[in-house]
Amino acid sequence: MNILIVYAHPEPRSLNGALRDRMVATLTAAGHEVLVSDLYAQRWKAALDGADFPAEPEGARLRLIDASHRAFAEGTQTPDVVEEQRRLLWADAVILQFPLWWFSMPAILKGWVERVFAHGFAYGVGEHSDRRWGDRYGEGVFAGKRAMLVLTAGGWADHYAERGINGPIDDLLFPIQHGILFYPGFSVLDPFVVYRAERVDEARFQTIAADLDRRLAGLFTERPIAYRPQNHGDYEIPSMRLKDGLGGTGQQGLRLHRA
Repeated sequence: MNILIVYAHPEPRSLNGALRDRMVATLTAAGHEVLVSDLYAQRWKAALDGADFPAEPEGARLRLIDASHRAFAEGTQTPDVVEEQRRLLWADAVILQFPLWWFSMPAILKGWVERVFAHGFAYGVGEHSDRRWGDRYGEGVFAGKRAMLVLTAGGWADHYAERGINGPIDDLLFPIQHGILFYPGFSVLDPFVVYRAERVDEARFQTIAADLDRRLAGLFTERPIAYRPQNHGDYEIPSMRLKDGLGGTGQQGLRLHRA
């Protein structure tokens, strides 16, 4: 199978660098084809701006969605964006790997999403009617592909538990897992999180690596997070409100969107 790792850490000798190398070795040994988009090494341009749309008339007001749609449809996107889109279409599974900085992904990785997930490619696709509201949330260009987050966090696991001071890790990652990955169709696996990342010695790294190997072995067999597909009857259209009676006893907040 084809696997793309989108890697966002500025230091190759970091824990994240070691985890990336472990994933490449493990997946390759299992017979997979692996590509790595190393965003810092590539000096990836993070900001989405007018430079991304060289075919737009000079001096014209920049309407980002319209410009993004035209650039994708007319083949005038910048070469770096085209290459990352090609890699996404090539991949059967995508792994986003990053340190958790200020409760989210690094800016360079967010910028990769903003520039690569163009209108007409990853969003703004499909029928919009009183029966459907586009191909999204379980449908779309990445339907049938798998995705997983591999990330490090400085805090303890308890800090990210249900009653932890930082909030549940699933809630913190919801915008990425549900909003960035599930939205354009990926089947999203539970994240692999390394807590207390600044306190990893060699012995603990070996334990972490073995756990990561086990998760990678199930990349194509593990049951994904049961996010609710948009167009399968759970939501009112066009309000996109979850229908009354769904959610189960005790479910609330973001967990309502898991079947």
